[in-house]
Amino acid sequence: MNLRDYPVSYDELEPFFTQFEKVAGISGYAGNLNGEIREGGNPFEGWRSEDFPMPPLPTTYDSSKFRDAASAMGYHPFPAGAGIASTSYVNPYGMQMGPCNFCGFCERYGCYQYSKSSPQTAILGALKRMPNFEYRTNSEVLRVELAEDGKTATGVTYWDEAAQEEVFQPADIVILSSYQLNNVHLMLLSGLGEAYNPLTGEGTLGKNYAYQMNGGISMFVKDEEFNPFVGHGANGMVIDDFSISQNDFGAEGFIGGSYWRSGTFNGQPIRNMPLPKGTPSWGAGWKQGIGEWYGHAMSIGSHGSHMAYANNHLDLDPTYTDRHGRPLMRMAFNWHYNDLKMNQFMKRKMEPLAVSMKPDVMQAGFKDIGAQYDVRPYQTTHNTGGHIMAENAREGAVNRYSQTFKAHNVFAMGAGNFVQNTQYNPTGLVGGLAYHTVHAIRTQYLSNPRPLV
Repeated sequence: MNLRDYPVSYDELEPFFTQFEKVAGISGYAGNLNGEIREGGNPFEGWRSEDFPMPPLPTTYDSSKFRDAASAMGYHPFPAGAGIASTSYVNPYGMQMGPCNFCGFCERYGCYQYSKSSPQTAILGALKRMPNFEYRTNSEVLRVELAEDGKTATGVTYWDEAAQEEVFQPADIVILSSYQLNNVHLMLLSGLGEAYNPLTGEGTLGKNYAYQMNGGISMFVKDEEFNPFVGHGANGMVIDDFSISQNDFGAEGFIGGSYWRSGTFNGQPIRNMPLPKGTPSWGAGWKQGIGEWYGHAMSIGSHGSHMAYANNHLDLDPTYTDRHGRPLMRMAFNWHYNDLKMNQFMKRKMEPLAVSMKPDVMQAGFKDIGAQYDVRPYQTTHNTGGHIMAENAREGAVNRYSQTFKAHNVFAMGAGNFVQNTQYNPTGLVGGLAYHTVHAIRTQYLSNPRPLV
C-alpha cells in the first residue's frame, strides 16, 4: 500500500467545507454541531461550525424501512446530505434553487426545477455576469506550456474545434480544474512533474490512483409497494457505523470502511427495473417478471473505501495516441485482497439487517476474494489520486494549497489530490480543497507569486 496522510487538517478545511456547502446548496442535518452530537444526525462525522444550508429532504418508504431496521439493531441512521434543494434557496452568489419534487429523472438528467447543485445552477450564471469572465466552448486544452526554466507556466495551448487550429492562451496563473483523469493526463503531457514508476517508487504523476469498493443487497417484498417512480439522485437514509473510523483493523484484518445507504435514486422506467436472479432478460418471461415484481423491490448499498497501492497507477500509453497525436493515458488497476476482504466483511454485517426486514427474495452482490477488476459494468465514477497532495515534491505532485511543485503558478484542483479513497464520494472534499486553494491564491499568492508553504 502507498498510504499517505494529507498535508492539511480537517480543522483547517472546515470553514471551506461550510463555504462550499452554502454555494452548492446542500440539504441535510448536522450530527456534530460545534462538538455537540445531535440525535438524528451522523454521530461519527467531523465537527461542523454551522448546520446544512437547507433541512434534509423527505424520506421515501424504502429508506424509512431501512432506518427503522437499522435503529432496531442499534445503528445510527441519518438522512443523507444531498446536493439537491429541499426548499427554495438563494446561495451567496445570488443563484436561486427550487425545491426538488422527486420526479425520478434526476440521475443523468438536467433539472428543470433548478434543484440540483450543478455548476450551471450554482455558479456559472453568476460568473457570466462578471465583465472579466469568459469561457470558450468547443475547445480542448492540449498541454500547459512552461517557461524555459520550467519553474512557471506561460499559458496553455488549446484546440479550437470551430477554427480547426491550435491556439496559445497566455496566462499568469493556470488552474487545472477538469476531471481527475484528464488533469493527470494533462500534467503528464505537460511535464508538470515526473511520471510515477511503480517498480522503483520514484516519480509522483499517476501515483496512488484509487477507486471505490461497492456492494449491496437487493430485496423483493410481494406485499409492499415502494413506488419506484418517486426518487432523486442523492436520496436515502445512511449509517456510518462501519465507516473507516469505526472498524478495528487489527481484529478484522483489513484497512477501510463503508457507509450504507437505502433509497430510490431514479424512477426511469427501463433502467430502474430490478428483478430476481433467474428472471429471463427478454420476452414473455421478462414481462411476467416485471408484472410480478415491479414496485416491490428495494436495496441497501455499501459504499466502500479503496486504498492506494504501488501497482495501481496512471501513465502515458507507449502505443496508442489520440486525434491530436498525444499519447493516451493508460490505467493499471486491479482489486486487492485488503479491499475485497473489507467488502466481504460488509456483506456479513449487512445480511442480518436485510433478513430482519423480512424480504421474500434476498440476493447479495459483493465481490468475492480473488475477484478481478472489470471496466465494463458500471460500478462508480469516483476516480481519485494521480496528482496527490504531499508535504514535499518527492512524495506528491501538489502541496497543501493544490499548487504544483513543478511550476508555482499552476494549481491542480479535484479528486486527483486525494491520497487514497476513504469511502465517501469525492465532491465535498473537492469543494473544500478548491475554496482552500483560491483563498490562498487571493490572500498569499497574488501579492507575491512564489511556492507557498
